[in-house]
Amino acid sequence: MVGLTGHIVVVAEVSPSWLAAHLRPGQLSEAFTPPFLGALSSHLGRRVNAIDAILLAPPTDGAVDVSLTAVTDADHPRVRRARRYRTDVSVWTAVGGVVIVGRGLAGRWEVSVEVDAAQERRGLGRRLAGAARHLVPGGRSLWAQIAPGNAASMRAFLAAGYRPVGQEALLVDH
Repeated sequence: MVGLTGHIVVVAEVSPSWLAAHLRPGQLSEAFTPPFLGALSSHLGRRVNAIDAILLAPPTDGAVDVSLTAVTDADHPRVRRARRYRTDVSVWTAVGGVVIVGRGLAGRWEVSVEVDAAQERRGLGRRLAGAARHLVPGGRSLWAQIAPGNAASMRAFLAAGYRPVGQEALLVDH
């Protein structure tokens, strides 16, 4: 489920009558409340993975601000998670961090980064998020999903040129 300014998109096997019985017209924020998400999860036999802010950044030119090394055999928890939800996953490492780019929801290019605890508060997250904008094939825009409570990640991606465009809740198999 994706929420954008003035729009909620529910991509699921539910009828319009089911939606009408569970959402009041014009109440866009209700689609992301626990009662609605719980009902939708039960109806579909799935669980809500997370409710994330979605950010978007256009590709960028210029020099990459961090040295990256492409890897093919990364067994990092963030990489394993990316491979569960994305296709065409590519991984790069930097001293103290990792960048993952792959195709996610609707085939869009998505990024995730992780910074080692010893490297936090040094700007590495911002540099990794910015470097990811250079890594998307075909010069496509890049999406990021961030838990709203992850203030450090939100600040890093905003500083790297990403802009909030909405929110989403993915319902996944148990």
